[in-house]
Amino acid sequence: MFDVFAKYLRSWTVISDEEMELIRAASTEKKIRKWQSILHDGEVWKTNCFITSGCFRLYRFSPDGADHTLRFGIDNWWITDQESYNHEKPSDYNIEALAASTVVLWSKPAWEELLNTIPALKSFQEQLFARSLEMSNRRIYSLISNSAEEKYLEFQKTYPQVFNKVPLHMVASYLGISRETLSRVRTSFVKK
Repeated sequence: MFDVFAKYLRSWTVISDEEMELIRAASTEKKIRKWQSILHDGEVWKTNCFITSGCFRLYRFSPDGADHTLRFGIDNWWITDQESYNHEKPSDYNIEALAASTVVLWSKPAWEELLNTIPALKSFQEQLFARSLEMSNRRIYSLISNSAEEKYLEFQKTYPQVFNKVPLHMVASYLGISRETLSRVRTSFVKK
């Protein structure tokens, strides 16, 4: 599992073998069952979680009980509740595995020590946060400005590997449209 992370990290930055061993020594590898939750609302998220294989979703419930998917995570992606992690406050979110998955985890204290010890890792994290913010801004713009058809096409284009791994009602939730609207949009594209 860790070798998947090492390959990923080296695709973004230069890390020496000695630095990689420090990162490995601070990590924990874990297998997660399908539908297993790794975060429940009300818990404090205290780890960095890299997905080596599988699929997760970050979601929360509205006051009326509807669940809203905010993010998916698949192979070579990170999954987190950054707000809970940063402020050490109870989460409003849940994270569950949508497939049997494997992850590499670092505790917050261990990760912070690595960031202080390995400048390249700190630079990588800054780049990761910048890319995450850019993606969030694009997603917000899409949600407030695009039609259901445009949201569907953009999701398929941007995340083709996610689309086939998750139930359609979760895709609809992520896109901010009803299941019926998603079915109508999909049917219209199939006919074309």
